[in-house]
Amino acid sequence: MTEHSFSAEDLTEAVGGKCYELSYSDGTRFVVDDPGERVWGTIQPPQTEEDLATYFLGPVMGFLLRRSHVTCLHASAVELHGNAVLFCGGPGCGKSTTAAALALGGAPILAEDIVPFELTKGRYWAHPGYPRVCLWPDAVAKLTGNPEALPRLSATWEKRFLPLDGARAKFADGRRPVGLIYLLGGRSGEADAPRFEEMRPREAFLELVQNTYMNWLLDRERRAEEFDELGEIVQQVPVRRIVAHSDGGRIGELRDRILADAAHFLAKG
Repeated sequence: MTEHSFSAEDLTEAVGGKCYELSYSDGTRFVVDDPGERVWGTIQPPQTEEDLATYFLGPVMGFLLRRSHVTCLHASAVELHGNAVLFCGGPGCGKSTTAAALALGGAPILAEDIVPFELTKGRYWAHPGYPRVCLWPDAVAKLTGNPEALPRLSATWEKRFLPLDGARAKFADGRRPVGLIYLLGGRSGEADAPRFEEMRPREAFLELVQNTYMNWLLDRERRAEEFDELGEIVQQVPVRRIVAHSDGGRIGELRDRILADAAHFLAKG
């Protein structure tokens, strides 16, 4: 809901327990009760309820998942050959653009920016997020040729989104087993880019540790548990590095090479 006059201290007293406050530079604020069961949100003009929803479906939901001890990777995920294929990395590395390119080619998207997963009967499963992919106009231009080809998230924000409603792209609305993880690294202008590089389990583990979502929230005990989970994942799931071409306009070539590389690992599964 939207409120315009509350403080974390007021709500802490009202709910009879500890609360957490998440504040953003545009004046948007959220307060979450300690169990993570109730969330209060407020906006300041000219922000809209669409802006509030964008924050809630992104970082606020990530906060709630982490408070619930759900391990999340800072990643996007698509479904290929019945498996979740994750694209992991820091801000600006191309996770969402890569996933959107695959989606426009027919691959259902499972999650964007935050991928929660769990261990069930000895196998890791990735869970679906919200049915859209958020993209900056330059990414939309690379994918469609027109930076305004997709709708805006809100009237106050230039960022746009690809709906996963089945019209142009599809949503994978159920969990999928994690079959392959790609780490998006630096770009290269060399002739062999885009290319894939093998990663040893220890190297992959260290990079995944850096790319768990909101890992600053974890206490020492939970961090140790997460280390154990990630250590198991890199033993169970192939992890490969993608070195994309420095020419972002070659996103179609990157998509085709990912499809061929993923088929090598997953098609026989």
